[in-house]
Amino acid sequence: MATLYGYEVQSTNDHFVALSGSALKKLVGARSFPGAVAVNTFPILRYIPSWMPGAGFQRYAAEARQLTKEMQEVPANFVKQNMRDGKDSTSVVAKLLAANRHDEAAIQAVAGSAHAAGTDTTVSSLASFCLAMALYPEIQKKAQTEIDTVIGTDRLPEFEDRPSLPFVEALYREFMRWKPVTPLGVSHASTEDDIYNGYFIPKGTTVISNIWAMTRDESIYHEPDRFNPDRFFTADGKLNENATILTFGFGRRICPGRHHADATIWATIVSVLSTFNIAKAKDATGKEIDIDPKYSDGLVSQPGRFACSITPRSEMAKTLVQAAADTHDL
Repeated sequence: MATLYGYEVQSTNDHFVALSGSALKKLVGARSFPGAVAVNTFPILRYIPSWMPGAGFQRYAAEARQLTKEMQEVPANFVKQNMRDGKDSTSVVAKLLAANRHDEAAIQAVAGSAHAAGTDTTVSSLASFCLAMALYPEIQKKAQTEIDTVIGTDRLPEFEDRPSLPFVEALYREFMRWKPVTPLGVSHASTEDDIYNGYFIPKGTTVISNIWAMTRDESIYHEPDRFNPDRFFTADGKLNENATILTFGFGRRICPGRHHADATIWATIVSVLSTFNIAKAKDATGKEIDIDPKYSDGLVSQPGRFACSITPRSEMAKTLVQAAADTHDL
């Protein structure tokens, strides 16, 4: 939200975050499960009044519409007020408004879509990263050794370091494959009649991509349920060309925010690896608490709550984190 709206989230129960989360859940139910309600199959039902029996979808749609409207307007109004007060000229929304070349409703829709699309998905991806690091400490240690060797311990990693950290890159690819955020992708519709592998797909057909099955293709990923970043290296120890993150989709309808998401997630994991150790939590007797990594169903799949321990790797790491927090006023 800092980039889009110039707004820094300060707590876990933030109003803007809660608003976008509520709107997203409604939109997921309304748009992402074709056939979930009869009106999806029989469009003429959209004309029946909301008070009629069986027309609950009308009330659901009205609530989703209102929440979406608020999700788009409330943060945009926050930006406009900050601009009037001289507090914001760098956020995406502020720049678009200042350019005065775009319709305000379009600006709200673009920013709202970018924020909503990246909220649950990014959180889920980073939760899977933390889960993997707690479950596979030897892999975490290997990534940390690479960071320490290439960068040292007296500064935080930067984007310019990315090409020099192949194992971190492989680790990123692997946890994004291991637990894809959108196991069934996002449903689309064919724009014209098509034939694929002998199957006739009429125009308007709902098409669902089984991302989960693609990430479990044993002809590409040996032992697919095993968390193994080394699968992305060639026999001579170089990163292979399989850099596709399937959860972003593909083709003309590939996720438009994939570059931002990719940069955000990579920057977060490499910064965490350089400064913190993630491990299983321990009980009062010092025994490690086992983790049973269960994931939720739905459009966005997230790991359930699990206990883990996150501690600074050193005093220098604590200093670097504090300096970054002070610089960005966190």
